[in-house]
Parts: sequence; C-alpha cells; structure tokens
Amino acid sequence: MNYRKDRYGNDISILGYGCMRFTQSGGKIDMEKAEREIMAAFKAGVNYYDTAYVYPGSEAALGEILAKNQIREKIKIATKLPHYLIKNADSMEKYFKEQLARLRTDYVDYYLMHMLTDVKTWERLKGLGILEWLEEKKQSGAIRQVGFSYHGNSDMFCQLIDAYDWDFCQIQYNYMDENSQAGRRGLQYASEKGLPVIIMEPLRGGKLVNRLPEEALRIFRDYPKKYTPAQWAFRWLWNQPEVTCVLSGMNSVEMVEDNINTASTVKAGELGTEEEQMLKRVVQALNARMKVGCTGCGYCMPCPQKVDIPGTFAAYNRYYTEGKMAAWQEYIMCTAMRNTSSAASNCIECGKCEKHCPQHIAIRRELKNAKKKLEGPIYKVARWFVKLLRAY
Repeated sequence: MNYRKDRYGNDISILGYGCMRFTQSGGKIDMEKAEREIMAAFKAGVNYYDTAYVYPGSEAALGEILAKNQIREKIKIATKLPHYLIKNADSMEKYFKEQLARLRTDYVDYYLMHMLTDVKTWERLKGLGILEWLEEKKQSGAIRQVGFSYHGNSDMFCQLIDAYDWDFCQIQYNYMDENSQAGRRGLQYASEKGLPVIIMEPLRGGKLVNRLPEEALRIFRDYPKKYTPAQWAFRWLWNQPEVTCVLSGMNSVEMVEDNINTASTVKAGELGTEEEQMLKRVVQALNARMKVGCTGCGYCMPCPQKVDIPGTFAAYNRYYTEGKMAAWQEYIMCTAMRNTSSAASNCIECGKCEKHCPQHIAIRRELKNAKKKLEGPIYKVARWFVKLLRAY
C-alpha cells in the first residue's frame, strides 16, 4: 500500500474505504460480508474508513467490526456532522455523542461538515456556535481534524476553503469531472493552501465502469497498456500528487484486492501525455451523448440571479448519460440544498452569461430545457423538504 501525508504528517493510505455501500441482506447490512471486506482492506494496509451519520447503519456496522477485531487504534475514522439537521449547539453535541456511541469510540480522527454547500451555510453554523464547539472538541482530543465534504462549483469551493482554517477537505473528482464540481482548479487551490484532499465518486458511482459506451470500451481495449476501466480511473487520480486519498465503496473481497493491487503499484506522475490523451478520447466518447457542450470553465459566472450554470448543465447532461435519478440527485445537492437557491428557474434571461461563454452556448435556452427535465415533482418535493428541515 502507498501512503500520502495529512496536514500534520500522518500517513493516510491512498486508498480509503467508503462505507456507504455495504451489502444489504433482508433490509440490513450483511455484517459477515462487510467484516470480510473491511478486514481484507485492513490487512493490506488501508487505514482510512469513511462513513456518515446519515448512511443507514454504516457507523454502527463499522464500529462493531472495529471493536470485534480490536483494530480501532490502528485505523483512522472519518465521519460527518449532519449540519443540515443542526439547530443549536446542543444538537451538535447530541449528534456527535450518538456517533461516538455508534462507532464505539471516544474520538473521531477526521470530522467533516457533511455536504457543506456555501459560505452562507457555514456562517449560519458559526452563528450557532460551531467554532467554539469544534475548538473544545479539538482541545479535548474528541475530534482530531476538521474538514468538509462538498458538491458544487469551483468558485464556491474556493470561498469555503478560505472561510476557516480547515485541516482537510473532500470533493467529487474523476476524469469526467475534471472541470466540473470543485474540479482540478479546486483540487489545486486546496493543495496550495496545504490541505489534504480526499476524493469521493472516483468512478461516478460505478458509471465509469458499468455504463461506458462501446466506443469508450473500444478505446480502452485498443490501448497498449491493459488496465481495466476502474484501474484507469484510479490511476488518473493517483497520478496527481495533490490527491491524498481516494475513497472506494468496495463491496466484494475481489474488488478490495483489485483496488489494493492498483494502490500498491502506482506513482504520482507516471502517466504521460499519451495516456492523458487516451483518457480525453474516452471523455469525448462519453460526451457524445451529452446535450450541452459545457466544459465547466465557469466564465459565465457569477450569475446575478445566483444560478449555478455549470452545475445545472452537469446535472442536465447526466440526465442523458447516467439516468434520471443520478441527475436529480446531483441537481438537488447543487441547487436546492444551498442556503440560497441556485436553480435554473432563477434565470431572468438577462443574457450576461452568454457574453462570456467561450463555447458560445445558448445558455438561456439550455437553462429552460434543463429546468423542464430537472425541476419536476421530485425536485419540488426535495426543495420543500430541505426548507422544512431548515425551518425545523
């Protein structure tokens, strides 16, 4: 296993275990299977295990496995505060104590603000006393390092990086999202600030393995170096020294072993121009099914009406490449879950964005099309539910 350093010089395995997708059996986590997978990863050197309060059964399952095998002190736990449920300092303490009980521990190594969406949300938490609460937890050793996970555009990500003295951060990043979400720009900005960056969705929930078009598969097959699509995706990430750890929701021992084999043999900077160009051709094959040729450059931003234009188009394209549910999930996270809505329906057709688009996209027209696909009944229910949670 290869390792990279966190902000304080501690070793983090470059492969992390994402604990959101443990196999279910009869409506419950299959504990025997999950234990085999966790222990296979641990014995091979994986020391970073990521979970969250809202992952059903995940914290409790991880805690049980670690306690049973007496390995809590040999690994690092990352879990997340559901800040969207927080109404006061007492509720911060309530959720944290519940997490410690589930995890069967008295401290968390890496504690994240889960899906922190914008600076206003962080300012709201500061108003509730989160700075004082976090400082007390760090002083007592109950929380070792503080970070945040993020879904959104690179501009807001960079603003959040500057909003607090974070110890680390977590972003969605893969060769398809190189210029969307936080993107390469966000990755490099965080790294320049000295922050380790944890990567989630390296395979876009498996879409870069299971839903590749035939042309993309042909490109991989014809390339002289014979890696699987998953191995290429991981190698592209680990090729970048700014990437500290890549999370994988491994739900078979075979998957664990395959990922560990890759993580044990890669080196930063090993991919050359030819490999990069090959992967760009794969991206082009994937983009052939997209509706809007948005590269996520962000020149159209900021929108006077707060519309997240690159985020909207990323979700809209995902509607046609990965399906409705994946698109709605991304769109809800990038628009409805923010303190201030950034939905396509905010557009007043001022046209300012189109003057700066290097791709000459008819942005106003495409935002209308995106709205029709993305802001249906499911979106409206989700937005209502988010408002209800904020008001609760």
